[in-house]
Amino acid sequence: MNEVVTYAYAVALDADGALEEALAGLPGVADGPVHLIRAPRHREVVVAVGPVPEPDFEEAALRAHLEDLEWLESVARAHHRVIETLAARTTVLPLRLATVYLDDERVRQMLDARQEAFAERLSALAAHTEWGVKIYVEAPAATDRPAAPPADTGLSPGRAYLSHRKAQRHARDDAYRDAEEVARRVEDAARGHAVDRVQHRVQQGELARGPGENVINDAYLVPLEDGENFRADILRAGEGRSGVRVEVTGPWAPYSFATPPEAAPLKRAAP
Repeated sequence: MNEVVTYAYAVALDADGALEEALAGLPGVADGPVHLIRAPRHREVVVAVGPVPEPDFEEAALRAHLEDLEWLESVARAHHRVIETLAARTTVLPLRLATVYLDDERVRQMLDARQEAFAERLSALAAHTEWGVKIYVEAPAATDRPAAPPADTGLSPGRAYLSHRKAQRHARDDAYRDAEEVARRVEDAARGHAVDRVQHRVQQGELARGPGENVINDAYLVPLEDGENFRADILRAGEGRSGVRVEVTGPWAPYSFATPPEAAPLKRAAP
């Protein structure tokens, strides 16, 4: 039988003691049950945790698993499911994916040491949600294969090729300039609602969603009551530029605005 370690999902506020019932029967990572560890002094501050197989989360194995998109997606879905269940009922500080501790007692020690900081951050995030804003440039790339020129252009194939390349470059330059303008308008619109902003690395490859090149990937912390107005104003700020697309996602738990601890090393203490 495999030994287990403790997977930590999030720190949360459980003022009324109702979270245990909400988590009952909810499958976590590796289909394990989820339970709460409570801070010794700030009893309303809890960490949602669950058992996972140690062999899957040892350092070397975890590095290999993080290259396995199917495994990674399964863990991410379970991680998100637990956090969203908590976020529907209370304020949460999501922890990083694959944050693991040797056992529940190590989580309890971490919580004991940081419960004041967690309580303060949870208070600051109360009644706020995260919204994502991505801006994409959708103009044709200068490296795209050019279409065949019309037969009546009067241009030789070589000149037609160069003319098409030049038009592509101009279209792409215009789209980038438009994207800069849209980004300024989006920032101005967000300023009227958001209380904080985090600029993430742009998404590329399999992480990028939909057509176009992701050039802005920001997260905003928005008061709960301003969420729909935020969405509407951001989308309005992105209108009028055919080569630029603005995508707004949310509301989410405040993943980008938590300050989680690092995972404890996975090794047995000396006897």
